[in-house]
Amino acid sequence: MLLGRTANGLYWMNRYIERAENMARLVDAGLRMALTRTQSADEEWRSVLLSAGAEHSYAQKHEGYSAATVSDFLIRDTGNPSSSMASIEIARTNARMVRTALTRETWECINEAWMSLRRMLAEPIDERDLATVLDAIKRETALIRGAFYGTMLRNEIFDFAQIGTFIERADNTARILDVKYYVLLPSVAWVGSTLDNSQWESILRSVSAHRSYRWVYEADYRPTNIADYLILNPRMPRSLTFCYRFLAEHLKFREQEYGARLPCHGTVEETLARLKVGSIKDIFDFGLHEFLTNFIRDNYRLGDEVATGYRFQ
Repeated sequence: MLLGRTANGLYWMNRYIERAENMARLVDAGLRMALTRTQSADEEWRSVLLSAGAEHSYAQKHEGYSAATVSDFLIRDTGNPSSSMASIEIARTNARMVRTALTRETWECINEAWMSLRRMLAEPIDERDLATVLDAIKRETALIRGAFYGTMLRNEIFDFAQIGTFIERADNTARILDVKYYVLLPSVAWVGSTLDNSQWESILRSVSAHRSYRWVYEADYRPTNIADYLILNPRMPRSLTFCYRFLAEHLKFREQEYGARLPCHGTVEETLARLKVGSIKDIFDFGLHEFLTNFIRDNYRLGDEVATGYRFQ
């Protein structure tokens, strides 16, 4: 059985790699949403911070919400432990701790990503270069993921790394949807307007789902369709159902190999069962905000149960 400390390092290494990319995608969505505004874009940037769960820590350092200050806080401020730069540093620290559990290609990609981003983010980002920087962060994390998928043995090391990835990804998708539903529109009068459609389109882009959504729904940007796609579609790599399908699979492998059934197995199976039998109409009837709040809470509990059950240290 893998040492708890090693499992912990693999789990958090992948959570922080995923988080580094998610922060870049959130800032990219903020840029796109701000472009749809003819007046102040402050609320769009505030919504990005809310989605990242970083508004409180941001407010302790900054007043007002501008592209420059919000993007700097979420991308390069190492005082923010969830920024892309801080996330890559923490991921690298964990990777170094479990270096012997990783292939050479995986370690080199993580180390090179850290060196590249440290150079790129050494100084404040010129607003004209922000889009290029965001693309670079997404590219570096994609290279890490490609090296990991292409070279790692499908064993317990792989399972714990993937569990970290999909718990983080599910949390991010749920938060983005929840913030859009409650914060982004200035008033209910905008629902169904061109502005509303542009903002929903931005949310799809922030989770790499814009083009694939069009393959399924063409260009019909209805909130119910988008929520259905990001919650229930089992083929969309960032949907809640997709994440939990793979979480259940990797945890099942651990149950079978270790011969031990833990609370985390029940939690993931119950959540996946609710996602499989539910419809988007049921979710909206229950309340999208309430559904997502419950999901985020249960997803957080799953992370705690994994850490406790497998004795992370």
